[in-house]
Amino acid sequence: ALDLDHSGKVSKSQLKVLSHNLCTVLKVPHDPVALEEHFRDDDEGPVSNQGYMPYLNKFILEKVQDNFDKVEFNRMCWTLCVKKNLTKSPLLITEEDAFKVWVLFNFLSEDKYPLIIVPEEIEYLLKKLTEAMGGGWQQEQFEHYKISFDDSKDGLSVWELIELIGNGQFSKGMDRQTVSMAINEVFNELILDVLKQGYMMKKGHRRKNWTERWFVLKPNIISYYVSEDLKDKKGDILLDENCCVESLPDKDGKKCLFLIKCLDKTFEISASDKKKKQEWIQAIHSTIHLLKLGSPPPHKEARQHRKDLRKKLLAEQEELERQMKELQAANENKQQELETVRKKLEEAASRAAEEEKKRLQTQMELQARFSTELEREKLIRLQMEEQVAQKSSELEQYLQRVREMEDMYLKLQEALEDERQARQDEETVRKLQARLLEEESAKRAELEKWHQEQQQAIQTTEAEKQELENQRILKERALQEAMEQLEQLELERKQALEQYEGVKKKLELATSKTKSWKDKVAHHEGLIRLIEPGSKNPRLITHWGPAAFTEAELEEREKNWKGKKTTE
Repeated sequence: ALDLDHSGKVSKSQLKVLSHNLCTVLKVPHDPVALEEHFRDDDEGPVSNQGYMPYLNKFILEKVQDNFDKVEFNRMCWTLCVKKNLTKSPLLITEEDAFKVWVLFNFLSEDKYPLIIVPEEIEYLLKKLTEAMGGGWQQEQFEHYKISFDDSKDGLSVWELIELIGNGQFSKGMDRQTVSMAINEVFNELILDVLKQGYMMKKGHRRKNWTERWFVLKPNIISYYVSEDLKDKKGDILLDENCCVESLPDKDGKKCLFLIKCLDKTFEISASDKKKKQEWIQAIHSTIHLLKLGSPPPHKEARQHRKDLRKKLLAEQEELERQMKELQAANENKQQELETVRKKLEEAASRAAEEEKKRLQTQMELQARFSTELEREKLIRLQMEEQVAQKSSELEQYLQRVREMEDMYLKLQEALEDERQARQDEETVRKLQARLLEEESAKRAELEKWHQEQQQAIQTTEAEKQELENQRILKERALQEAMEQLEQLELERKQALEQYEGVKKKLELATSKTKSWKDKVAHHEGLIRLIEPGSKNPRLITHWGPAAFTEAELEEREKNWKGKKTTE
């Protein structure tokens, strides 16, 4: 985040400030001596990313205890990276909501860098937000979104997730306040470990009066506040494996009562209705049961279960791929063996043809030789009888060899027939594969059609966004004109105020001049009367004019007049 020019280095002063802030937030003692020793002006020092990480691990992260505010730590990291990475396009959520989505991403992301959130966790988060907004989950819409998901990526980065939630794709029809409340509710549950919260009546321990409090249930504590803004905390109920919760009958005009027993105190609480009472009893009982088992909160256990399930599925998929590769290798070996057998059969058939050719040639030679010998036999029959017997025996041996060759030829014919049948089977399999490819092509065309429809919907959304932007510009212009008019009125007010100050000074001067003879005419009952500013009391009107006398002066004059009349 600090490497704005992408050079791979930042200044030492920036890293010093970062280290000091990290020590403060993580509540780790700051060691300036070690800091100065490790901050050197070389490429292997902390001014590079590779040099700073060992320092960070050794002198800061290894000393961290579990006593720091994780939300404050997340907010510092958010402040570092938000300006550089958050999209400039307008979003339906505030920057505070974007920060909460950023923290939720850190909780649900995979444990490898760079951090991503897989589609299964995206679906889980969107379902939680939809339930918090009181809407229905659109599984089909999410499946369409998954189809359009880039196959080259395994998930979304945090800024892509903020943009996905901020553009309102899965919260159409909901206003900004509803979306913000949903994000805050999911944030409280998953990050702040708020298992349940709501208003209930609590009986005091001293005055025994009933007061409405906002209760917040966490894995090992129940806190209660004056209101849901959590500003004025009134107390805590510490939970452990020795605590228990019991239902109480209605009494003293209070209904839906239940009791939380701890080792040192007992708390009587009244819910608003029977349903809320049962929900709170069940939630507290489940929390105590988890404390007895030493199990983490349900959402953390579910998150770990989902991760383990994904690892198991990944291992099974890798094992299946390995088996497929082994089967493919075995199939290739079988194909090679079949090819070797086919080549041997072809060679055997070639040799058989050559042997047959030689046999025919030998037979023709024998026939010629036999003709010659028959002619000689006629001439020298007696001399050749022994030779004929010998030749007959040789012929029998030769014929036996020929019969063996014919049997071998028949076997070769059967082997060729088996090979022809195998080729027919292979052709059948090839046709089946071609049909499957055609079906796959049809499905791909259907998917392309869906993609085009989605692109059209996106274009329609962009047009609506442009129209909203034009309206915003018109409103900003109207606001600018109103601000100019307000500045003009402010100027006129200042001028009027200056005139009022001038008149006020003149009036004070006139008052000082007339103060000397005011007493001389105060008792006079004639027409001469000093004009003074009227009091804030209701004014009287006499024949001397408005505000000539106060009510007390008029009563005094009326008494004097009556007294003179009585005397006369």
